[in-house]
Amino acid sequence: MEGPAEQVQLFRDVLQALEDSRIPYAVSGAFSLRQHTGICRYTKDLDLFLTAQNSPLALERLGKAGFECDVPDPVWLSKAWRDGYFVDLITGMSNGIINVEDSWIQRARPALVYGVKTRVLAPEELVASKIFVAKRERFDGADIAHVIYGTYGSFDWSRELELVGKHWEMLLWALVLFRYVYPARSHYVPSEIWSELLTRFTKEVRNPDLQALFRGSLVDENMFAIDLDEWGLPNLLEESRGLRLAKMERDRASSQKAKRKQA
Repeated sequence: MEGPAEQVQLFRDVLQALEDSRIPYAVSGAFSLRQHTGICRYTKDLDLFLTAQNSPLALERLGKAGFECDVPDPVWLSKAWRDGYFVDLITGMSNGIINVEDSWIQRARPALVYGVKTRVLAPEELVASKIFVAKRERFDGADIAHVIYGTYGSFDWSRELELVGKHWEMLLWALVLFRYVYPARSHYVPSEIWSELLTRFTKEVRNPDLQALFRGSLVDENMFAIDLDEWGLPNLLEESRGLRLAKMERDRASSQKAKRKQA
């Protein structure tokens, strides 16, 4: 995964700065995929996952270390860069549905990335982070299939169901793709998982909730723009992102209040 010398040095410096400051994080993206599948993919950026509470601390630390920092989207993304190369600091999915929690970092696996001792996301969190990446310009279904294939026998399916929660249909969709791609490896997904998800699905289809809201924008607001703009269906993406921002603000206020009490 070596790239230009300046880029590699940037990655090393960012990782070492966060390690030195003991800010909890985990490496994702191509490095986590390689750890769990053996797939080696050149990457032009470095994805670091951390909680929304720790992201400002990481930006402050990296700013003091000489990096330029910005927050393009407070719901999920911050960036640090130098000499034209950058690192993404990710606190969740852009739709506000699945977000990084402390447990994601605690469950991360030890790894060596560009010579720095660090951690990469566990396979279950890696899959969860890719569940909603199903856009016209990027679809991570193949990555999910490869993670399931590469971690057979060690994948924690209970944890995965916990992570996807009420959005289990997105997981089922990914598993149907896995079954299609690897028909002889259906057993890589335990029979009880197939049974549970297919039972849920059958029940929902037979007894549809006629009040259930349109969810297309949570998958891709561009591909389903006509539903919002012309057909007048509700925009759950806007609502989800708003709820996420509100929670982040409450958490921030609570943290500041706690610090004032300790002072």
